Amino acid sequence: MATGITGVHLAGAAEGDGRQRTVLGPVATVGFPLAMVGALVMALRLPVGTTVFGLALFGILHNVTELRYVLGRFDAVLAGPFLRLLLLLTSGIVLCRLLPAGELPRTAEILLAYGLLGAACVHGLRGRRGLCVGAGGVLVCAAACSLAYPDYHFVVLAHLHNVVPLLFLWEWSRGLERGRRLFRAVQCGWVVAVPGLLLAGAFDGLLAPGTAWADRLSAAYTPPAWLDSAVALRFLALFAFLQTMHYVVWVWFLPRYAPEATASFERRVPLLHGWRVWALGLAGGAALAALFASDYASGKQLYAAIATYHAYLEFPVLLMLVLGLGTGPASLSASPSPSTSAPV
Repeated sequence: MATGITGVHLAGAAEGDGRQRTVLGPVATVGFPLAMVGALVMALRLPVGTTVFGLALFGILHNVTELRYVLGRFDAVLAGPFLRLLLLLTSGIVLCRLLPAGELPRTAEILLAYGLLGAACVHGLRGRRGLCVGAGGVLVCAAACSLAYPDYHFVVLAHLHNVVPLLFLWEWSRGLERGRRLFRAVQCGWVVAVPGLLLAGAFDGLLAPGTAWADRLSAAYTPPAWLDSAVALRFLALFAFLQTMHYVVWVWFLPRYAPEATASFERRVPLLHGWRVWALGLAGGAALAALFASDYASGKQLYAAIATYHAYLEFPVLLMLVLGLGTGPASLSASPSPSTSAPV
């Protein structure tokens, strides 16, 4: 048993599943509500600054820590020929994002994205022909909608990426010794309740007035039909809020409370052990911030390309979680060994 100020991990405890059981301490219990309040205030009063400076400070770092978590916790899924196929498709999307903006690269990215989801369905539903055909039909219909309305596709993708930690946290919370329902309710609060109130106009009295920069950023996060309305500023504030909470999950919470995922990743990639992951993320963030300061448009394009891997590799795992295909990694079936597990 490894203990810390904010939590306790109990190896081989309840339910007989071999999963590490976790008891959240006071810091973790109040951390999310405090983060929600702080993120909401910043998003309402400084939507542009929260979005731009948050990306510059934590963009690369959260890419690195998220990939470490996903590749560590779901090592049984993201492995072998399937992982190589996903990397090939994702690299194609990276190339699309590095090309000059235009209809052809956007169309190619959409097709590659749905190809990636199709590959995940085939891989996860092998032996279940009926379900696989049904999933394929849904993906074809969704792809047709995305190709017909590409602007809406990318707006939805931007917001969807910020809320997907809910499913990862939901899956992680299965190991909680107690307080699971409260923990999940808090997560639903920042993913569903606060965004609903914000888009409904409940916080309009606190919203900062629009600026030229706000109008520029809103174009990427607002459905085109509402771009010229007051709702556009709400969507920008929504993105700023969700992006900040997204960073809270990947930079603070899961690196601290999922040491077994870190240990599994370090066994797979020994070169990125311990402090090296943080050094890589911080160095990359510093370089990106410098590029933002000199040429924001080029920095944003480069970041979009780099972020492709962490954004798209999570979708096959999420798809299998939603379909209930048992994505729990083999590395979670037993307690991490003392030599590879870092105490909380």
